[in-house]
Amino acid sequence: MSSSIHHLLLVPLLGFCLSAGAAPLDEPLKPLPPVPQQNPLRVELGRQLFNEPRLSVNNTLSCASCHQLDKGGADTQAFSMGFNGVPVTINTPSVFNATLNFRQFWNGRADTLETQIHEVVQSPSEMGSNWQHVVQVLSADPAYRSAFANAYPDGVTMNNAQNALASYERTLLSSNSRFDQYLLGDTDILTTEEKYGYQRFKDYGCIACHQGVNIGGNMFQKFGVMGDYFKVRGNPTDSDLGRYLVTKDEEDRNVFKVPSLRNVAVTAPYFHDGSVNTLEEAVDVMFKFQLGRIPSAEDKFLIIQFLKTLTGEWGGKPL
Repeated sequence: MSSSIHHLLLVPLLGFCLSAGAAPLDEPLKPLPPVPQQNPLRVELGRQLFNEPRLSVNNTLSCASCHQLDKGGADTQAFSMGFNGVPVTINTPSVFNATLNFRQFWNGRADTLETQIHEVVQSPSEMGSNWQHVVQVLSADPAYRSAFANAYPDGVTMNNAQNALASYERTLLSSNSRFDQYLLGDTDILTTEEKYGYQRFKDYGCIACHQGVNIGGNMFQKFGVMGDYFKVRGNPTDSDLGRYLVTKDEEDRNVFKVPSLRNVAVTAPYFHDGSVNTLEEAVDVMFKFQLGRIPSAEDKFLIIQFLKTLTGEWGGKPL
């Protein structure tokens, strides 16, 4: 550790305590809520459907193909493969904590998990199917007929399949991150460097967009507030237009839903274009194009230490 970081540790900071004691009550970030109570039959049916390749037109692709729970709820590709073996045009976001986002998809075109599921199944670049076909396939399977009948009075329908999938996805909360434990009062769970990283995260203004229970996911923001990211990167695509594709409003050009930073240390590559492979590079891009600042090496190090505390658990194991 550098001497400047040693010096930092001597500087008293307001807003948190470096020893035991409760975390502040007015934090802009909030711990994850408990998993909601739902009909367990519907959740289990949704789990089966999440892993069901017959939702795709050629029986090759399930939700779990791209949203891999052992890989942070996404995959390790810049662009996941669609049912036809052709890459999609935008990076797959994590399914973990998606229920806490105020909109779904990078451009926010879906306002519910059910709407997001509806679109993905029918997308010509993702599953390439249609709901009439899906209902026929599920209705022809005795095990699914029975599971739907037990979970829903009207059995196999498009709405029930979407509701079951959404019910399962609402259980996919990556709980018990060390930072959540800190927010809940265990202030000794974080190292001094990680606590200073959180303070730097707030001091530099990262908290302006990455806030709330999902540490993001609750607002739109232009990618390139302080510089033309797309000109520097080159090779513009339609996906780069972001929310403009939904609203056709010029002010929404290059505007995206702010991604959640939960589990960010295990969900590379980053950004809608999957253009960055390391957390260090991602922090550099954010400072340059969103904040217009260059952090000191020490501050960058501390912020990254903080971001690594946002990794939660699934099935009792760290992601």
